[in-house]
Amino acid sequence: MDHVEIARELVRSRFPEARAAFLAGSVLTHRRTLTSDLDIVVLLAGPPAPFRESLAYEGWPVELFVQTEADWRLFAERETAARRSPLLAMCAEGMVLIDTDGLGAALQAESRARMAAGPPPASTTELEDRRYAITDSLDDLRGCADPLERTYIVADLLQRASELALLAGGHWLGGGKWLSRRLAAAEPELHSRLTAGAAAAMSNTPDGTGEFVGAVEEALELAGGPRWAGYSRR
Repeated sequence: MDHVEIARELVRSRFPEARAAFLAGSVLTHRRTLTSDLDIVVLLAGPPAPFRESLAYEGWPVELFVQTEADWRLFAERETAARRSPLLAMCAEGMVLIDTDGLGAALQAESRARMAAGPPPASTTELEDRRYAITDSLDDLRGCADPLERTYIVADLLQRASELALLAGGHWLGGGKWLSRRLAAAEPELHSRLTAGAAAAMSNTPDGTGEFVGAVEEALELAGGPRWAGYSRR
């Protein structure tokens, strides 16, 4: 039995009253690995939703996200405000496993439309705050002589610069591997330079720090450039 049928069997046995269910995540793509899990969103009419649970089923690690339609909308709005919505992504890009009353198709269409529309735009103030933080950290990196400290500074800057580039372009954010994937899709060349530069700076290869600084400065330029002297907040 393949992973799709296993996921469908789990939903039917555990939630026979489910209105809809989605299978999502890397398991549906060429990115599937030996440690990929089954991410399953389940829509119920009422309790015991909402809850989240991790379990093993037929040899597969499973992440269950069980909600009512009202819970789904609450989570989607909350995540959209933060400009990162795993829930919308799972329903937009996932596979409908069960759809008893049309809710699955409706939520998938809505998720795809909302993902395509993009997140709320970042304000000028937020972008300036982020530019300032990155500019300040770049100065720390340029003057850093401790290789252990450099690793932490580079890791922090890699995340901050990636998020800034995505925000400046009106793209969705992400965490961990999804931050990498979002940036790779939105700004592939910048993504390559940032990741290669970060690896070089962390390993202290000749000119590695300079390579990484240049990539971070490129991300800064997408949002208006460095910001430090004259920056003020009340």
